[in-house]
Formats: sequence, structure tokens, C-alpha cells
Amino acid sequence: MDGLVRQWRPSWPCPAASILLRHRRGGGDPTYRIDATGRHWRGIRTPEGPATLLVEVRPALGDVRGEAWGPGAEWVLAGLPELLGAADDVSGFEPRHPVLVEAWRRHGHWRLGRSGLVMEALVPAIVEQKVTGQEAFAGFRSLVRRFGEPAPGPGRELGVWVQPAPETLRTIASWEWLALHIDPARSRAIVSAARVAAAVERSADQPADVVDRRLRSLPGVGVWTSAEVRQRSHGDADAVSFGDYHVAKDIGWALTGAPVDDAALEELLEPWRPHRGRVQALVVLAGLRRPRRGPRLAPRTHLPARLRGADAAGPGPPR
Repeated sequence: MDGLVRQWRPSWPCPAASILLRHRRGGGDPTYRIDATGRHWRGIRTPEGPATLLVEVRPALGDVRGEAWGPGAEWVLAGLPELLGAADDVSGFEPRHPVLVEAWRRHGHWRLGRSGLVMEALVPAIVEQKVTGQEAFAGFRSLVRRFGEPAPGPGRELGVWVQPAPETLRTIASWEWLALHIDPARSRAIVSAARVAAAVERSADQPADVVDRRLRSLPGVGVWTSAEVRQRSHGDADAVSFGDYHVAKDIGWALTGAPVDDAALEELLEPWRPHRGRVQALVVLAGLRRPRRGPRLAPRTHLPARLRGADAAGPGPPR
């Protein structure tokens, strides 16, 4: 079954694969597949309906081939260049620091992609609040497989899924969230956002500061979640994941030789405004992480089975 096709020739050596990977939530993300030939498949819920998007990078031809199926096929192909970073403006960015100069030399063609889909980024970001990556990815997988739908066209045969629709998220009972290992604080935040999903999506065309205020007005959404969403839905180059367990420590270690806290990170990054999020991305791309001396956090096993994955310390402030 042939889908709609778009061939796009970037104006720069676009590393499309690594840009797209920002939208994958762990290696087992049901909405994302990389096939044996290296092509990227995504299940996407668009304003026009679900779609399967296939992205094939063709270095020999200097272009990217997109093919899409389903009611949202035309919509996702229209947004393919922005998804791969065409709207990211790097003018004015100066690496300054030797570490960033080297990272920029190696990854200077990397761009922040813009999906234009706020709920698609918001739901998994909330699932990832205050838990380990292993717990977060498992919870998101379970949510998609239990309440999502198979992606249209060949996506179904490949086992690609589309996230649940907002109207579905609004109807999930509290005990079903617990069975997904998503605690009440996070499930309430997701349901609250789903209730105003139409307004949330309308913010896709708003300036970053306006989007930040609107997102943080939602119950359970704080600085960290807003930044994680804007990085993906808006390609916001100034969005920094303050409040993350690793980000401040890793950037501090990369730029000063010692981990820092969020307050020190904010001061440290100020000279790079409005590209502070780009600094965060470059540190990750360059693999610059402080040495891990302690044991890795493991999924909590002291909770009853129905509550494992919940935040035992309570909901805490919005993240």
C-alpha cells in the first residue's frame, strides 16, 4: 500500500536520524521503530488524525524521503522539514567555551526539530516525572499499548502505535493508571491536560515564553516538564531542563569540572541566552557526563505490586 511521498533536500548536511531520535522514548517506544535498513518509522496523532510516517535519509542523493499513511499523512509530510530542524535558527550562537567549541565542531549541523504537537510531547514528559528512566519508559509503553491504537498503513504490520487520544486519556480510571505503574500525581496531570487538549495544541504557534506560561498553568506541570515539551514541540533552543536529576550536574561538570545545582546552572548558562537549551543538547550529543561513582537507581521493589513505579515520596511540586 503506497502512501503520500515527499522528497526534501535540506539546505545543510542535516543529520536527520539523530534529530528525529529526540522524539523516541526509550528503545522500546511503541510509537517509534528503526527497521533493519535504518529507516525511521513513527506513529503520530495529528490534528487531522493518526498517521504513520516513514523517514529515509539518502546521503547519496542529498535528500530525505518521507512517506506517510493515514488521515494525518498530508499534515506530517507538510511539517517534515521543521521536524528535521529546518526552522531552527542558529545565528547568534557562539560556543565560547572550549568544550562547546569542540562539541559544535563535531555536531554543528545538528538542529532542534519542531513537531508542532504539544500533547504528543506533554504526555510522555509527565510520565517521566520523578521516576527512573526505566520506570518512565515502561509506563509509557504500557499506556500506549493499552489505550493507544495501531498506526495506519504498514505501521500496523510493523507494530508501530499511536499515542492515546485526549478523549481516551480523560476516561482512564484511577485503578487503570496504577496498573500502568503511573501514580496518581502524574495521572491527574495527564487527565487535566487532556481535558484542555484543544487549547494546549493551539499553543503550538505561540512564542516560547507564552507557551511556557500556559504549560505551567496546568496542574502538575512545572519548569522541567515545560522545557522537555518545548524542546520537542516548538524546537525551543532556550529551553533548559531545570529540575532534572542529571542535567545541572552534567553541564556543570562539562563546563567547570564540577557538578552544580540548578541555581548555579542558571547563572552559568546566562551568557548563552537565547541558546541555553542548545548548550544542554550539545553536552548530551558530545557524551559529556560527570563520572558516576555510585550505584545506578533501580526500580523500586519495596512498594506493593500495584503501586510500584508510583512516587513513594508523594506528589511534590510540579516538575
